[in-house]
Amino acid sequence: MAEQAAPQGTDPAPPGPKKCPFTPEQRHEIKKIMKECKEESFWYRALPLSLGSMLATQGLVYKGYLSANKRFGSLPKVALAGVLGFAVGKISYISACQKKFQNTGMDNMFQAGFVPGIGCGFGPQFFGKTSQALSPPLRGL
Repeated sequence: MAEQAAPQGTDPAPPGPKKCPFTPEQRHEIKKIMKECKEESFWYRALPLSLGSMLATQGLVYKGYLSANKRFGSLPKVALAGVLGFAVGKISYISACQKKFQNTGMDNMFQAGFVPGIGCGFGPQFFGKTSQALSPPLRGL
């Protein structure tokens, strides 16, 4: 199969590895903020919501508002409440982390396609304008 030519008016991406657009100091600052966000979201949101939802669910099972499983008792419902409370707690802390990045002046990196959990700016704007150029053609499927 012949490769598709790039649409006219667009420059193909230069060959070779992409370089991280941030300085080592900025990367250190990003790591520091991400560590703070992980720790604070756990201690201030995820853990309290998880424990609170587990306690409330156990109370509802004890009072008879929720039925216990015949084989496992209240464990499945309490575990599910804990996992959901943890996830809601982590998600609810996202805005606080965004404010931390805005306060450091690095908030424009999100607009450039930077995703801290993945790496250095590998979003759509980093590779090109269309997401079609990001995915290779499927062969043999």
